[in-house]
Amino acid sequence: MSNESNPEINRDEMPFVAPCRKLSPLAPFRWIRLGVRDLLQAPQQSLFYGLAVAVMIAIVSLLAWFRGSQWIMFAMLGGFVFIAPLTCIGLYAISAQLERGQPPLLMRSLRAAFRRHLGNEMIFAIVLLIIFLLWARAAIMITVFIPTDGDLTFRELWPYLSFGSAVGAVFASVTFSASAFSLPMIMHRDVDSITAVVTSVNAVLRNKRAMTLWLALVITSLLIGLMTAFVGLVVIIPVIGYAAWHGYLETIDADEFPRHDIGITSVPRSAASEN
Repeated sequence: MSNESNPEINRDEMPFVAPCRKLSPLAPFRWIRLGVRDLLQAPQQSLFYGLAVAVMIAIVSLLAWFRGSQWIMFAMLGGFVFIAPLTCIGLYAISAQLERGQPPLLMRSLRAAFRRHLGNEMIFAIVLLIIFLLWARAAIMITVFIPTDGDLTFRELWPYLSFGSAVGAVFASVTFSASAFSLPMIMHRDVDSITAVVTSVNAVLRNKRAMTLWLALVITSLLIGLMTAFVGLVVIIPVIGYAAWHGYLETIDADEFPRHDIGITSVPRSAASEN
């Protein structure tokens, strides 16, 4: 019996990390399929949310291009891949409503995502912001050493590109591991941000092949969105957000943690949605 049926919860007896399931290496393709299904079930809410996020990404990218350089813009876009769970948290709430047979209301989703769990989300957001700013600062420092005189060949640029990629990979590994499942867990169960982050890191490390494929799909989707002048992101962002939610539900076994007292996830999913 899960903890939500017991009103007396002793938090000292709860595990420090939620166990994770072993995933098929191709599991992310199933998450994408479920994400597309949610998009089709709530098209207006999904596209409005996707448009808002796409505009935000476009503004940040253009500011980085005109105020800095193309290298800074690429670093900012790379960083977005790994902080995307923070921007998609409202989409998790829409998926949760659909699973429970509730009408997918956008305002209710935003209220559930950013108001009811604001404390843990703010802690997580601050940590991600610090990492992201360090990432951006490191990118700026690297660009200082890139020669700007004459026509540079790839042979002249590859040491800088290699070093920049190595630095980015360090930030990317830490951020992706910490954020892959943590925010969906905060949305789903009454847990603190530390437990959610440790759970996410543990699940990523135990499912390296599946999570590598998931990361590749996210990066590829973002590149497709960029190649369509950010227009494709209007559809891509909702699908990725919904897919991340379904990936969390498939990967993390959070039954030992209590549900929220109020809100969308305070009630279990319908039996039909679990099939």
